[in-house]
Amino acid sequence: MNNALQTNETEVHQNLSKRSLPKMVSSSLVLLVSLTGILYSMQTNNMGLALFSLLFLLMLLGVPIAISLGLASFLTIYYFTTDPLPDLAGKVFSGLNHFTLMAIPFFVLAGNIFTRGGVANRLIKLTNSWVGHIPGGLSVAGIVSCTLFAAISGSSPATVVAIGGIMIPAMVNHGYSKSYAVGSISTAGSLGILIPPSIPMIVYAVTVEQSVGKMFLAGVIPGILLMLLLSAVSFFIANRKNYARAEKATYKERMIALKNAFWSLMLPIVVIGGIYSGVFTPTESAAVAVILGLVVGLWIHKDLMVKELPGILVDSAKTTAMLFFIITMAMTFAHILTLERIPHTIADVITGWNVGPIMFLLIVNILLFIAGQFMEPTAIITILAPILFPVAVALGIDPIHFGVVMVVNMEVGMITPPVGLNLYVASGITKMPLVDVTKSAIPWLIAVVIGLILVTYVPAISLWLPNLLYR
Repeated sequence: MNNALQTNETEVHQNLSKRSLPKMVSSSLVLLVSLTGILYSMQTNNMGLALFSLLFLLMLLGVPIAISLGLASFLTIYYFTTDPLPDLAGKVFSGLNHFTLMAIPFFVLAGNIFTRGGVANRLIKLTNSWVGHIPGGLSVAGIVSCTLFAAISGSSPATVVAIGGIMIPAMVNHGYSKSYAVGSISTAGSLGILIPPSIPMIVYAVTVEQSVGKMFLAGVIPGILLMLLLSAVSFFIANRKNYARAEKATYKERMIALKNAFWSLMLPIVVIGGIYSGVFTPTESAAVAVILGLVVGLWIHKDLMVKELPGILVDSAKTTAMLFFIITMAMTFAHILTLERIPHTIADVITGWNVGPIMFLLIVNILLFIAGQFMEPTAIITILAPILFPVAVALGIDPIHFGVVMVVNMEVGMITPPVGLNLYVASGITKMPLVDVTKSAIPWLIAVVIGLILVTYVPAISLWLPNLLYR
C-alpha cells in the first residue's frame, strides 16, 4: 500500500515537473530578453525599447498591470529625459481631465444599482416567458437577458453576476448540464462591454478623440449579431442532447411578464434614446441612468433598500478607482510613446510593407488576442489604440469600425484565460473549477470568434446604424 502511494506521488511530481518546465523555460526567456533590452537601451539611449522592456519585466515578476505601466513610465522618464517628475503629475492629471470620462463612475454606479434593484430578475422572467419553451430555451433566455442587462450596466462581470446568479441554478434544476449552463452565461456576459453603454467604448473614444455617441450606436448591431450566434449554439447543443423544454407560457403570462418588466425595459430606452434625441449627452446619460435606477429600484420595484446604498457606493468607488488608476498609468505610458513617435514609426513601417486593410486587421486581431491573455480591456485600449489607430486611418479603415473591432476583441479576452474575468466570476458564483468553466465556454467562444471575423471584415455591420442616424 505504501509503495503504491509513493509511486503515485512520484508520478504526480513528475507530471507537475513536465507541466512547469515549459513555463519556466518561456518565463526565463522573456526575463532574459527583457533584461537584455534594458541594458541595450541604456547603452544606446533608446527610450522606447527601455519602456517596453521594463513593462514586460515588471509584468513577468507579477506586478499588477497598472503599477507596471506606471513604474515603467516613471523610470523611463527619469533616466532618459530631463523632464522634472513633478511636471509628470500635471500630465497625468491632464490625461484624466476629460469631461467624457465622468461617464465611467456613473455607469459603474448605475450597473451596481441595477444589479441589486430587481432589474435582472424581471428581465429573466420576461425572456423565459417568450423563448423558454424552445430547445435550449432557458439558455437562450439567459443570453437575451444578458443582452438586455448589458444595455443597462455596461459591465461584463456585472452581467454575469446578475444573470448567471439566477439563470445557472435554474437551468441546472431544469435538467441542463452545469457545464452547458455556465458556458452559455459566462460567454454571453461578455456582451456587457459591446452593447451600449460600454465603458471600453468610452475609453476608446476619449483615447483617439472619436464620438462616444457614434461608438455606442456602432455596438448595437454587432451585439445583436453575437446574441443570435450564441443563441444558435445553445439551441443546437440542447437539441442534440435532447434537454427538456420548459412549458410554453400562455399569452396572459407573457403580458404579465412584459408588464412587470416594463420599467426594466424602459431604462435602456430612456438612456440610449435620450442620447440620440439630443436631450442629453452620453456623459449626462450616465447620471440620468443612476437617477432612474434609484427611482425604479427604491420606489417602483421596491427591491432596493436604502440601507444597501452605502455598500453600493463603496463598491462603485472601488471599481472606479481601479479603472481610473489603469487609465491614468496607461495614458502616461501612451505619453512616452507619443514623445518617441512610436505610433507614427509603426504606421510608416506597416505602410511601407504595403500591407492592405485585410492583412492589417488580421494582424490587429492576433495582437489583441495575445494582449487579451495578459491585460485588462481598459489598459489594452489606452496602450494600443494610439499605436494602431494612425495605421488604421492611413489604410482607410473607418475609426468607428476599428473601435468596434477592438471592443469585440476585448470580449474574447474576457472569456479566455488566464485573465478572462468572466470565467473567474462564473467560477466564483458556481464554485466550479476554473479549468472546467473554461472548457464549458469553448462552443460559445467559437461563436464569438465567428462574430469577430464578421464584424472585422464586414464594416457595414458596425457602421450602418451610425451612418443612418449621423447623416
